[in-house]
Amino acid sequence: MSQLITYLTFNGNCREAMLFYQNCLGGELYFQTLEDSPKTRGLPYNYKKHIVQAFLKKENMLLMGTDLFDEDKLLQGNTVSILLKSNDETKIRQYYSSFSKKKTISLPLKRNYWGMLFGSITDEYGIRWLFSCNN
Repeated sequence: MSQLITYLTFNGNCREAMLFYQNCLGGELYFQTLEDSPKTRGLPYNYKKHIVQAFLKKENMLLMGTDLFDEDKLLQGNTVSILLKSNDETKIRQYYSSFSKKKTISLPLKRNYWGMLFGSITDEYGIRWLFSCNN
């Protein structure tokens, strides 16, 4: 099953924003910080508190957020992405391939350190798409 998820990017205030959204919407909120990652040993302490991923779940709603962004500066307009998530690796690869025909690849589709297949593409209309598969 595939799923479209709203994915928000913040500039260091993801935790504050997601706590606000939880207060407004209810639900369960989970955070993963940089300090949870094995590749951040040399980072300053305050940077390690940045959110890699936040999940706010309630019924059929899922709102995700992060403090991390690519080389591009964080500007109004690139703070919202559409995350296409599937447990089917073949489907994710097909979706990524389809989008990559008219694209700006921000991040090639590859496995990250915890084994998730992940990549991103900005389409010809300026919409940023994130692709994720846990298998």
